[in-house]
This record gives sequence, C-alpha cells and structure tokens, in this order.
Amino acid sequence: MIQGFFERLLGTAGTPPTDADARLALTALLVRVARADFSYDAVEKAQIDAIITRRYALSPKGTKALRLEAEQLEAEAPDTVRFTRAIKDAVPYEERIAVVEALWSVVLADAERDEHEDALLRMVANLLGVSDRDSNLARQRAAGA
Repeated sequence: MIQGFFERLLGTAGTPPTDADARLALTALLVRVARADFSYDAVEKAQIDAIITRRYALSPKGTKALRLEAEQLEAEAPDTVRFTRAIKDAVPYEERIAVVEALWSVVLADAERDEHEDALLRMVANLLGVSDRDSNLARQRAAGA
C-alpha cells in the first residue's frame, strides 16, 4: 500500500496522484505532527477530525475512515519529506500557509507546546517552502492571538 501511494504521490508511478491521495497525505502529516510529542490523545484526534471534516466536507464516518487510514500510513512512512514534497509541488503558497496553520492548530490542541512538535513543525514549514515569518503568523492565528 505505502509504496504505491508514494509512487503516485511523487509522480513516479506513471499515474498522477488523485485528490484522495492528497487528502491522505495531508491527514497523515497532521497525524505525524500530533504524534511528535509521543502522545496522541483524543483532543488531537478531534482537532484533526475537525480540520479534515471542514476541509473536505466529509461525513463523520468518512472523517474517521480517512483519519484511521492516515494513522496507518503515517506509522509505516519512513520520513516526512515525502508528504511535504508532494504537498509543496501540488499546493499554491497561500494554501501551504493554511496547511501550516492547520498543523499548528493540532500542535496547540492539547494546550501544551512540546519541543519535539515545535521542531518538527519548523522543519515541515521549511520543507513546504513556508517562510518563518508566515509560519509564525499561522501559529498566532491557530492560537487565536
């Protein structure tokens, strides 16, 4: 599953990635950020569900199915670069800022900033090509500041 997914996502399979692939990549990235502090709790899952429900207009059943598939994919994925490269190549800059804001909202969902989450999010923002300034502004928006 994972090899074919990344081949489609990165365009090496000879078939273009689908909207479903993009949804799965973003959701897996949200899961990866949530798990960065070695704690993946109900409030983070609820935040991920809220993001993907709003972004993709999914039913509760569809939301849960997507998150569960993304959790499995994230656990099997060897690195973060593959997710970010596919998103960077497919998504305009302004939308990538919105992705970073969504990632910050997951990090901040449990009301605890962890150094592992912060470090991963700084790296992810950089890999997505989002400037430090725009990432900081996205964090402030996610925090409601």
